[in-house]
Amino acid sequence: MSEEVMPRVDIAFKKLFGVDENKDLLISLINSVVSEEDQVETVDILNPYNFQDFKNDKLSILDIKAKGHTGKRYCIEIQISDEGDYDKRALFYWGKAYTQQLGKNKAYSELNKTIGIHILNFISIPETEEYHNTFRPFAKKSGVHYFKDMELHTIELSKFEDKIKVEKLDEADELKLLLSKIKTSLDRWVAFLTRHNLLNQHNLPKELKDPQLEKALEVMEVMNFSAAERDAYEAHLNWLRIEASTLKKAEKKALNKGREEGRQEGRQEGIQEGRQETAVEITRNMVSQGVDIKIIAKCTGLTEKQIKEIKSKK
Repeated sequence: MSEEVMPRVDIAFKKLFGVDENKDLLISLINSVVSEEDQVETVDILNPYNFQDFKNDKLSILDIKAKGHTGKRYCIEIQISDEGDYDKRALFYWGKAYTQQLGKNKAYSELNKTIGIHILNFISIPETEEYHNTFRPFAKKSGVHYFKDMELHTIELSKFEDKIKVEKLDEADELKLLLSKIKTSLDRWVAFLTRHNLLNQHNLPKELKDPQLEKALEVMEVMNFSAAERDAYEAHLNWLRIEASTLKKAEKKALNKGREEGRQEGRQEGIQEGRQETAVEITRNMVSQGVDIKIIAKCTGLTEKQIKEIKSKK
């Protein structure tokens, strides 16, 4: 492709992991996250990638639903934008995925364990520095694990990135720093999602040697987008970049206040400001490409009146 594709942008992520020809990549990703008892040998993708479906998905949220060989369900979501209340959203979609198994006249015994895997391009759990967290319900006093069908994982890419970000490093030194952090198979996949530009499929260091990772790099290298897919990818990439930049400025402003409440206030202010700026920027791009106003409104959340005002100022 003329421009390198970032695998953590939602449309590229699903085109990589959410198609039947790349099931081995999805299996490897799932197995890098879940416990030994939940490992999968084969999967059926219940909602394979289809751009027509993607166009109707909410901006920045995209999921892959898969059923393992034992019947367990795996829901993998990648979200590029911090919308707040993600804990509630994650629980809501876990419940939806769990109950959808039960068709008419079926017994509760036919419900299988459902595992939610949430890959986030932002920090959602500031209370811990761990980028991967596993949540299961246990009894408060006895520690009994009774509701065994419920499990959620969060993978916060920003936390992994923060551990390898050092100013003014050239690519060779940045790669060395990255390799020093690789301890697990999940580390390898997160390194791919965050720093794939440093990796060469034909010359992977021993810390990253893995057939599936090599294949993922190859797929990314030859991935082709239609014109419509390219527009969607660029819009979502733009959203990611603008929001990240605005959030960084807001956090710097908050830190200068020197108070925790100021940090939180500035962060929330930055997020809201970033969303508005991003929506306007994406609208300008879509307008310039002749995208229908109704589609722009659906993607950005702006009203048709706001879009027409932006269009009139071009």
